[in-house]
Amino acid sequence: MRMKFNKSSQLLLVSVASLLVAGLITACETLTVDFVYVATSKAAGPNSYGEIDVFEINSESGFMRPIPSSPFPSGGRDPVAEAVSSDNMNLFVANQDDNTIVQFVIGNDGKLYPYNTVNTPGVFPLAVAVNGLNLFVVDTYQPLPTCSPAQPCSGSIAVYPITAATSSLPDTMGPPVVNTAVSAAYWPLSLPSSTSDVIEPTSITVLASGAYLYVAAYDATAGANYIFGFSVGSGGVLTPLNGGVPLGGVAGGPIAVESCIGAFLNAPYIVGTCPSAIASDPTSSYVYVTDVANGKILGYSVASGTGLLTPPGGNPFPAGDQPSALVADPTYPFLYVTNALDSTITAYSMDSGALTSLGTFGTGLEPVAIGIDPSTKHFLFTANYLGTTVYGTVSGFELSPTAGTLVNSQGSPYIANAQPTAVAAIPHNGTGAGIQK
Repeated sequence: MRMKFNKSSQLLLVSVASLLVAGLITACETLTVDFVYVATSKAAGPNSYGEIDVFEINSESGFMRPIPSSPFPSGGRDPVAEAVSSDNMNLFVANQDDNTIVQFVIGNDGKLYPYNTVNTPGVFPLAVAVNGLNLFVVDTYQPLPTCSPAQPCSGSIAVYPITAATSSLPDTMGPPVVNTAVSAAYWPLSLPSSTSDVIEPTSITVLASGAYLYVAAYDATAGANYIFGFSVGSGGVLTPLNGGVPLGGVAGGPIAVESCIGAFLNAPYIVGTCPSAIASDPTSSYVYVTDVANGKILGYSVASGTGLLTPPGGNPFPAGDQPSALVADPTYPFLYVTNALDSTITAYSMDSGALTSLGTFGTGLEPVAIGIDPSTKHFLFTANYLGTTVYGTVSGFELSPTAGTLVNSQGSPYIANAQPTAVAAIPHNGTGAGIQK
């Protein structure tokens, strides 16, 4: 592993404070409640980088419009995942084809300023998550000389500690944490009973409490699916739960996600195997996984103190065709799932881990990522992969905090650059404070 800094970092160190106070302007004047960052993977510009579209959400209508200067280069090829720092001042973007994570400082006007680029320890990063002062990165393959698409090996997790911002410096990423068990800066995903199986991760979630993280994965050798769990210790050190054995279970063996129908689906959202997405609720009590092949959602309760998973009554729960992404409302007891093939969102109420459908709502073509506005929790948005060779779309909705249902925001869907893959959002300087819808 090597770490590299963007050539403009030294200049940015000098100017970052002024960048963060520049441009209070437009957003305040237009009732901006949030900034939404949409990664688009279609190559653009002389470096064939992807792009980041930046939208501002109007607090009254939910209308999403691009900010001036949008889009911004993603700093690498094929951006596939995004995460926002806990202080909402940085955006981390995983560029899969370059094996990099690019850190952008976010200005008060929502604009992105590239600050730092690091190489991931493994090969082909596909998912990222932030909790507190740790950035978690999932790589498709471990950093072994024998690993390649022609000779795949199992995936891995890396943890980057983040030093909090000061008055003169933004958040700073440190070198990845060393796993003493392998004397290297990653945690391999491996099945203890069959270490030669190729485990292909698809997604990650970290509990809001920060105590545990979970990775959904597909066993390409056995044709099975798993959830791997880890406790998060001091400094971001991970410890496998349950002795590394996948958590949960179904009839016939220790498999935490139902067996796949077919080995792979030719979906455009990166890995696209059966466990397509994983998310946890704001109370850190439940974990949900979408099964893209069988059109289901699998729910699990999290055991306090151990992090082990137990399926609730009624599991699994029906979804639409090829569920691709999901998000739990951070304030209200609702869960929202995108169905890629149906081009819909299914809304659910959550009660002791059990899900009850509240209805299905149309999106743009092939939604592959979903988010909820972090300021008012009143708006929801999806990134829709298919549009034309020139553009994709973003769908916006107003959500009811009492009923959990959705209504299209004004002007939705909105034009984005081609092949959107991920979404992330930050509140705009507390603009949404006091807004009740």
